[in-house]
Amino acid sequence: MSDRTASEAPVAETPVTEAHVPATAAPVLDAPLLLGVRHHGPGSARAVRAALDAARPTAVLIEGPSEGDALLPLAADPQMRPPVALLAHAVDDPGRAAFWPLAEFSPEWVAIRWALAHGVPVRFIDLPATHSLALKEPHGEEAAPAPEAPADEAPTDPVLTPAVDPIRVLAETAGYDDPERWWEDVVEHRSPGADATSRTAADALAPFAALAEAMTALREAYGDGGHPRDAVREAYMRIQLRAARKEFGDGVAVVCGAWHVPALATRTTLAADRSLLKGLPKVKTEMTWVPWTHRRLARHSGYGAGIDSPGWYGHLFAAADRPIERWMTKVAGLLRAEDRSVSTAHVIEAVRLAETLAAMRGRPLAGLGETTDAVRAVMCEGSDVPLALIQDRLVVGETLGEVPDSAPAVPLQRDLTRTQRTLRLKPEALERQIDLDLRKETDAARSRLLYRLRLLGIGWGEPAEGRSRNTGTFRESWRLRWEPELHVRVAEAGVWGTTVESAATAKAEYQALAATALSEVTALAEQCLLAGLADALPVVMKALADRAALDADVGHLADALPALARSLRYGDVRATDTAALSEVAAGLAERICVGLPPACTGLDADGAEALRRQVDGVHSAIGLLTAGTRPAEADTATSRGAATAPTEADAAPVGPAAPAEAEDTSTVADATPAEDTSTEADATPAEDTSTEADATPAEATPTTGLRDRWSALLRKLAGRDTVAGIIRGRATRLLLDDGGLTEDEAARLMGLALSPGTPPTDAAAWIEGFVGGASGGGMLLVHDERLLALVDTWLTGVPADTFTDVLPLLRRTFSAFEPGVRRTLGELARRGPAPEHAGSDGADHGYPGFGPGLDTDRADAVEPVLHLLLAGAPAPAEASA
Repeated sequence: MSDRTASEAPVAETPVTEAHVPATAAPVLDAPLLLGVRHHGPGSARAVRAALDAARPTAVLIEGPSEGDALLPLAADPQMRPPVALLAHAVDDPGRAAFWPLAEFSPEWVAIRWALAHGVPVRFIDLPATHSLALKEPHGEEAAPAPEAPADEAPTDPVLTPAVDPIRVLAETAGYDDPERWWEDVVEHRSPGADATSRTAADALAPFAALAEAMTALREAYGDGGHPRDAVREAYMRIQLRAARKEFGDGVAVVCGAWHVPALATRTTLAADRSLLKGLPKVKTEMTWVPWTHRRLARHSGYGAGIDSPGWYGHLFAAADRPIERWMTKVAGLLRAEDRSVSTAHVIEAVRLAETLAAMRGRPLAGLGETTDAVRAVMCEGSDVPLALIQDRLVVGETLGEVPDSAPAVPLQRDLTRTQRTLRLKPEALERQIDLDLRKETDAARSRLLYRLRLLGIGWGEPAEGRSRNTGTFRESWRLRWEPELHVRVAEAGVWGTTVESAATAKAEYQALAATALSEVTALAEQCLLAGLADALPVVMKALADRAALDADVGHLADALPALARSLRYGDVRATDTAALSEVAAGLAERICVGLPPACTGLDADGAEALRRQVDGVHSAIGLLTAGTRPAEADTATSRGAATAPTEADAAPVGPAAPAEAEDTSTVADATPAEDTSTEADATPAEDTSTEADATPAEATPTTGLRDRWSALLRKLAGRDTVAGIIRGRATRLLLDDGGLTEDEAARLMGLALSPGTPPTDAAAWIEGFVGGASGGGMLLVHDERLLALVDTWLTGVPADTFTDVLPLLRRTFSAFEPGVRRTLGELARRGPAPEHAGSDGADHGYPGFGPGLDTDRADAVEPVLHLLLAGAPAPAEASA
């Protein structure tokens, strides 16, 4: 491949300024200069720059995929800011990808910038990505090509060589137990000194000669070191080195991993190297530059040389002098920004302590370990909490690189970049939270973009709980964090379209047609509404109607309804037409009301718990579906002022929709008042309200009467003995919360459920359904001593032989209460039942743990505060006036 012309002598259009150019003439090289480095090492980067300044090679060859030659001139672009990475991915399978990250302190990056600044040809010489990606296994590992056995020999099992860490071996040879500390002492902490300009070429090249000698000894002892594919890579690099020597002469420099230096110096024949490359698989690839982060440099990816402290290494490379003093100053600035008291004296003392620790440990310069120990002792007062912040922000860092617009990119990536700039939504490596007001066009567009990206599998943002804790649907909060791997996800999503909107629409339509479960289609419909994909909705709605018509499982219908109900809210805040969705949701709700009672019988404990959660979801969904139509429906009595008459409020929800239940209720409690209310007192107003005021809305709304039918169903479930106890208890609780039951009726149902004839396990399940699994269940027992007394009486009467069976259910129920509620319930249980006429004689009755009675002065003091909180409610004095 020596005839490549795409990267011959690439010279940047914009000059690159580089320092450290010696004034003396460079020696003439009579052999290739092999510069063995450790990837992402600031000491290696400084040494490479010094060696290139001293040797002045005719060309620079770098370990990296050879397809990247055409992208090398972009390294001189002013918009290119490391850390960046070369991204190669298969055209037909973008998920099969690989990265070659480069930081400012990477020796390869320093060599590239030096070559571009001096007009020296620069090329990559490693195995092309077209082969390396084809060698990747489906789970991402790289498989080594198996050597072909002679025809007359039986195949033998390959002998696996244990993987060798050369740095660890050298460190152990030198008497170090920590390879990182040895490398820092020998390489990273080597300072060029004040007389760096007077150093000779031999001084600049001496470290590489010593490292090459050490690696040669290791390769002789360990062979390929457990990396059999290195033989193929090194054969390709030798071929490229021969071609470069033929084109540029012997004065070329090679920057590669130190492990490969002995192999590149070995004399082999061209035929032998080509035989190793024979039969390699290929795959069509594309390559570009993408931004990278310091956090990703800490992973073992790309060059396989992950580092634990990229922020620290970047500091060592950038600091011109006194690196420890400058580092401590950074730490102090970070802690001060977090409102911690750190003075100049702290910095001075921390520097002295770090240098003292380095001297005691025999190190030439204080390393990260010494500086960390000094910061913990002096600035953090021995605490690891602020030290974790330093580790995250400084030692690792959150620097995100930048790539120029001229870098190759798929059309979807370009559209995403344009949209991000239009919406002023810049990708950042540091996680941040944004609050969106959907009433504003820009925020609504941001929300649509983030939901579209989520539908495409590009997880840039995650919905979060808003800081304002506003329950309105016009507010959203998102946690944003851009990861380099998202560029691969964008490339994968490029098969769906050239813009974010068209790609999301195409994928939504495909998922709607491929979905097999009703809940999948309903969730997809919700995503389409959130993402504003109007073109995809017809396909999704058709699939939703088809699945809903064919699915007879009540559980599936119950799982699907909440998502539809949530989606209907977006018609107000997102200006989305949800008429078709409303009809489907109303149809699902009707089918649930018909099929739920039979589904609640014959259930085991797990099935009953699952159905209880589904009942909760359906109840919330019906509340959303009927929220806009409730005043015009059968709750008219409430709007006319029936809230002052408990009997009317209780009778209204179950009147026409459940004749049996209404008849039963009127016979026991309020037969005459219920008849008077419906026939004499309000007959004509009810007709006027339904026919004149709200006739057209009631007819146009698919959910008319749905709340009444659901309330009647809950009454039916609460009164059936064949229904699981946890569902009966939850139905009673939902009716009580909605005003469908009075407290007396709830107490009666609880008394029946906890009667001596009920098995203890069924009674415990009823209690769990009534007070567990929802907020406020414990407070209901605190404020209604009749219900608490019923529970207490039942619990004390449970036989000893069955108590152990009931205990896990009760512990699960009561452990969900808040600590304050549990403490109050304990106090109430300890002091026993209240006196029969407590509070009726006007006297204060004190109980342990409680006040002697109502303190009217303290109660009056609360009223002004409540007035301020309600912001606009009349003050007590004004209301009385």
